[in-house]
Amino acid sequence: MTIRSRVRARTPTCVLAGAALLVPLAAGAQQSVTLDEAIDRALVRSPAMAQQQQQVDNAYLTQKTSWAAFLPTLSVSSSGALRSANVLNELTGQIVSGSSDSYSANVSGAWTVFEGTRRFRDYDAAKADVRAAEARYANQRYQLRLQTQTLFFAALRTGDLLDVARERVEQAQQNLEIVRRRTQLGESTISDSLRARLDLVNAEQAVLQGETAMRAARFALGRQIGQGAPVEPVRPSDLNPRDLTLPDDEIMRIAEEVSPSVLAAAEAADAAGLSIGSAKTAYIPSLRFTSGYGWNNQAFALDGGRTSWNMSLSMSYPIFNGFQREATVDRAQYAHRVATLQEDDARLAAREQADAALQTLRTAEMAIVIAEDALFVATEDLRVVRARYEVGAATILDVLTSQQAYTQAEVDVVTTRYDYILARAELEAVLGREL
Repeated sequence: MTIRSRVRARTPTCVLAGAALLVPLAAGAQQSVTLDEAIDRALVRSPAMAQQQQQVDNAYLTQKTSWAAFLPTLSVSSSGALRSANVLNELTGQIVSGSSDSYSANVSGAWTVFEGTRRFRDYDAAKADVRAAEARYANQRYQLRLQTQTLFFAALRTGDLLDVARERVEQAQQNLEIVRRRTQLGESTISDSLRARLDLVNAEQAVLQGETAMRAARFALGRQIGQGAPVEPVRPSDLNPRDLTLPDDEIMRIAEEVSPSVLAAAEAADAAGLSIGSAKTAYIPSLRFTSGYGWNNQAFALDGGRTSWNMSLSMSYPIFNGFQREATVDRAQYAHRVATLQEDDARLAAREQADAALQTLRTAEMAIVIAEDALFVATEDLRVVRARYEVGAATILDVLTSQQAYTQAEVDVVTTRYDYILARAELEAVLGREL
């Protein structure tokens, strides 16, 4: 007899209706996905990753335009006009004959010869912005990786907990069978039978709740990778704890100096510092060279016509511009101060997060050992208490208490293992590298 058939035999009508709805949903074939596949698909369809990619592209475009500021500008224009052959002489008021056509073409260029170090600082700031955007992109990538790992292992965790709940049903059935044998022999009371049956009903109810939780977790994983249906995670070949590839002091150094969030904040602070120098160049005069070549003709022909050219060198220096220079410099200085504080805070935050992840990792390692020992003890305790109950040396309450301790020990083993896996994934997300 299956679990669901036993539930139908022992649960109220409302529970049967809920189970009837869950069975067709769970019966459908579900797409399976490995962890690497889930991460790759999440990276492709993530709106946050697309936004970060756009910011990287925008930073490169800004760098390109700042480099182009060193080059001269060039423009070409042309025009043509047609008029009637007879025109009015505005001085005499008489109609006279004249040329009716006019054609012209012009080429002009300009080049900023000198404006202090503005262009150099703008270009350096643009390069710093590119590095900051790339660091933010890398940070977002690892954060999305962590989010996907959390959903993936949450789906695995709920599946493992569902297995524990199903095993609890089997254990409750064994307890009930022991009570029935003792009842037939007249060595057990009706109260023992009722308590054993209640424990079985509660175990079957936990299975229903576990199935609901597992389906919700798989739906969340499906949404993460762009699927509108539950997705079954493929269990990795090895989920056992393993040693870190770096010592703790090196991990803390990486987190504080070269983690993606710290690099992004440091590059943003450098760009803000360069902006101060760029703003101060407004106090320096600028030199600009312009030149042009023009041609015009009254006939639609390339030969003939008149040509002209020009060259000029101009200097500009605003003596007073309504305190705009001062305001620009002041804003740049405050922006740099804020960026510097953000960089310091990013370093402290990275160190704090790395330390927390390390402590959680170490705690989870010890918790796994403790949970496995507790499971061994709980298994032996349940075996002994059942044997004592069969000979009348223990009560059904002792059996149920041992059964609950055994189930909780199994849950603790599952929970501590996944706590370790997620703590390791969080540490990798902080450092921006795999360990």
